[in-house]
Formats: sequence, structure tokens, C-alpha cells
Amino acid sequence: MKNISLILVAFLFSVSMSAQEKGSVVLDVYGSYIFSDKVDFDYGNIYIGDGFEYGIGLEFFPQKSSSVEIKYLRVDSSMKIDVPGTIDDRNGNGAMNYILLGGNHYFDNGNNAVPYLGGGIGMGIAEGPSGGSDTNFAWEIKGGVKIKTKSIVSVSLQATLQSMIAAAGTDTYWGYYGPITVQDYAYSYQFGLGAVIGFNFKK
Repeated sequence: MKNISLILVAFLFSVSMSAQEKGSVVLDVYGSYIFSDKVDFDYGNIYIGDGFEYGIGLEFFPQKSSSVEIKYLRVDSSMKIDVPGTIDDRNGNGAMNYILLGGNHYFDNGNNAVPYLGGGIGMGIAEGPSGGSDTNFAWEIKGGVKIKTKSIVSVSLQATLQSMIAAAGTDTYWGYYGPITVQDYAYSYQFGLGAVIGFNFKK
């Protein structure tokens, strides 16, 4: 089995590549392993377990080496909410959903593997173990290598960092004229490793 995998990898890297044409549209199917994260806020913390992230998106190439991308991603995972000194602790299953608009830049130097960097911003929808949901601002950065062949199918191997920013209470500071209350925020940071299978539909 190991020998077959090595032969497959060698084949993918040896296949001659076709340049991405301007005006191409690519249907992307995503799959990644997302690592766990502990999110701290004023009154406690939320532990988000690791899980498998999947999704689908469209990538449009207004230029040969740059794309605009819109996608939906979802990861189902365990969640634990811990508020010390209260009985408001909850354990169960939840989900993180991302709807992102962004893009990628490909460093096409004529080799068989094309490195790229990309990112996106949009909204994240967190589904808690109690069944409720919360919509927040979200962003993503990523980098990887895209392997293109003469067929319509491409395979990208990539690493991602995704974050969701949620309002989480307030902080009070004493200024010259008295107390000043400001909004406090909680940040999630989840690192992922995965692959993207692309289907290139030419203009």
C-alpha cells in the first residue's frame, strides 16, 4: 500500500501542468483536519474540540495567477463551556460554520507544483451544545501547493488558520472623568491541515 501511494505521488508531480486560463471558474471541494482551541472570556472559557472540516466553494480567475473565491465551510466538534463558580457549564456537540469571501495568489513559475497564499473574510456561525447559534465576524489565512494536470481535476495541499471574533461582555476602566466601559471580545484560533479537490470549468 505504501508503494502504491509513493507511485501515485510521483505520478502527480510528474504530470505536465496546464496554465490556469484567465476567466476560468473552478469548483472546489474542501476537506481538512481542524485542531482544538481554548477560547477565554471574562467569566470562563469554551473548549472547542478538533474535528473534520468540509465545504464547497467557487473560485473565479480574473487574472491568470489570481483568483476571487467564495466558500462555505463547516466543522462539527465537541464543545465544553466552563464558567467557574456557577452551574452554567455545558458539554455537548456543536459546530463552526464559515461563509468567506477572499482570494488566492498563485506563484506560477512553470514547475509542476504551484505554491499559493490566500485568505478571506466573512461571517462565522457558532452552534453551541445547547442548540443556539451566534453569528460573528470571521477571517482565514492559508497557504499551500496546487497540483494541476491536463485534466479538469486539480489537488491542493494546504494549511489554514481560521478565527472567529465574538463579543463577550464588557470591561470597565477608570479614566480622568470616571469609569469607561468598553466592549470585550473573545477570539478563536483554529489551525488546520487538509486538501482541496478542484474541478476547472473553462470560460
